[in-house]
Amino acid sequence: MSEVRGDVEPRYLNRMLIRLEKKCRGTPRRALFTVVALTIGLSNGCGATRPSKYYQLTVPADAPAVERADTVPVSLLLGGLMTSHLYREDRIVYGTGTEQLGTYEYQRWAEPPAEMIQEVLLRHLRASGRYRAVHYRRSNMKGDFALRGHLYDFKEITGSQMSARVTFDLEMRDLKNGATVWTHYYTHDEPTAGKDVPAVVAALDKNVQRAVQEIVESLDQYFASHPVK
Repeated sequence: MSEVRGDVEPRYLNRMLIRLEKKCRGTPRRALFTVVALTIGLSNGCGATRPSKYYQLTVPADAPAVERADTVPVSLLLGGLMTSHLYREDRIVYGTGTEQLGTYEYQRWAEPPAEMIQEVLLRHLRASGRYRAVHYRRSNMKGDFALRGHLYDFKEITGSQMSARVTFDLEMRDLKNGATVWTHYYTHDEPTAGKDVPAVVAALDKNVQRAVQEIVESLDQYFASHPVK
């Protein structure tokens, strides 16, 4: 991430405080914190409310409703992704180590990550034209197979080489007998092209597109080796 540019994130306050302490040894910490706060206030404009910035993942358009010759005669129902509260909210998450996580205050997703990934997967499955129908799973919706999963990571990894980590797994159940017939695990760290939030968002988006393409191909292989009669 970039340094102070008039849009300081809370995570940078401590860095500024440490630098000032080195320059002004003997000055009470509370006074130093006040100086930092005033500096940030002046750079952002006195009393001004800072606007939030929102980001979203790339979602493909639905394919035309034309059935292909090799369409698998099944209806897929896509359930939600189970995840921690961090990924059910709209704040962008960063990790500074193996255990410590934080969130940006003014850089946010347009929708919670779990919901965005679910929509990207649904649109890709529809756009593939390989299935008779693909829908979100609802209580009154009938289908042949149901997909569900768990999102573990969707975050910035801070270090010498910044990256965007995406980790989740999926499983598919045959709704006729309740058996799990297919599973897929995905994890990958995508290097970022820069150190600001837009670069992290772009890397996360690229990572999700890579994951979804991998899943679509894996499902295609499953149904090719398990023909539906």
